[in-house]
Amino acid sequence: MDSKNILITGGAGFIGSHVVRLFVNTYPEYRIFNLDALTYAGNLENLKDIQEKPNYTFVHGDITDIDFIKNLFCEHRFDGVIHLAAESHVDRSITDPLAFAKTNILGTMSLLNAFKELWQDNWEGKRFYHVSTDEVYGTLGETGLFTEETSYDPNSPYSASKASSDHFVRAYAETYGMPIVISNCSNNYGPNHFPEKLIPLFINNIINEKPLPVYGDGNYTRDWLYVIDHARAIDLVFHKGENRETYNIGGFNEWKNIDLVKLLCKLMDAKLGREEGASEKLITYVKDRPGHDLRYAIDASKINRELGWKPSVTFEEGLAKTIDWYFDNKEWLHNVTTGTYQEYYDKQYQNA
Repeated sequence: MDSKNILITGGAGFIGSHVVRLFVNTYPEYRIFNLDALTYAGNLENLKDIQEKPNYTFVHGDITDIDFIKNLFCEHRFDGVIHLAAESHVDRSITDPLAFAKTNILGTMSLLNAFKELWQDNWEGKRFYHVSTDEVYGTLGETGLFTEETSYDPNSPYSASKASSDHFVRAYAETYGMPIVISNCSNNYGPNHFPEKLIPLFINNIINEKPLPVYGDGNYTRDWLYVIDHARAIDLVFHKGENRETYNIGGFNEWKNIDLVKLLCKLMDAKLGREEGASEKLITYVKDRPGHDLRYAIDASKINRELGWKPSVTFEEGLAKTIDWYFDNKEWLHNVTTGTYQEYYDKQYQNA
């Protein structure tokens, strides 16, 4: 396999760190550059196991800094980009929509422009891979699945910003001939997940016997995918996906929020040696958030049929693995919840 310089944006985040690790370990002939702004969810402790690898380089920077991005591309002449950097928490997007527009739209355009200016019409062996979300499709009723042909219908500032970035990626392909691929994935869970999202938040709250806040009646339905399976899918799409194609990635694994929470409570009670049903008493129903989509469900048959990908674990297996990871990495969880993880960058790179 040819040597390539690959830029992975958002590589210190939840999904990105698993993608960076997979690429660094699987492709020693590649030079992997991890670009991350290290905002609240970016954590270099996620990558301590590979930070000394000779084919890995961390770059601290912001994708919205146009001059910085242009210079970075000129210096390293990236053959490929896997773009994961994004503001991604719906609740935060409701509070601060402009931050989501800046990062998710303008940041994506900054990368697209730098890639275009670097290679222009010399696209042989090049690829821009944009990682998106199923939330761009809006909401489903009680039946049906999102396919690659589903019309966009975003309902939150977060999903609107991601939908816009998807459109710009496709526009650069049509206008400039840029070789692009896009994937839209369902909810991820697994190790290293920042504990503002449902599963790690509730694991931490159950450990500390804090309330488990469930929106509305708890009947919102999501499709869940183990993050390591998502990283495997990204690897396949990057290397074998067809140019200008979209691939939906999902677990065929729908759960109502309240059923998921009750399963998590059951597994955590067993793990903690508590009486069965003890953690369910922590469930607290809270006021619904604005624009809350009822149901997401991904049809992942295209990536299965064309690239041979499918999830490697059931949800129950993946959830058990996730719980075990958080118990085995209590220091990581403590550092994240107290904010001390942010000191790691200063300590590790103060002389860089």
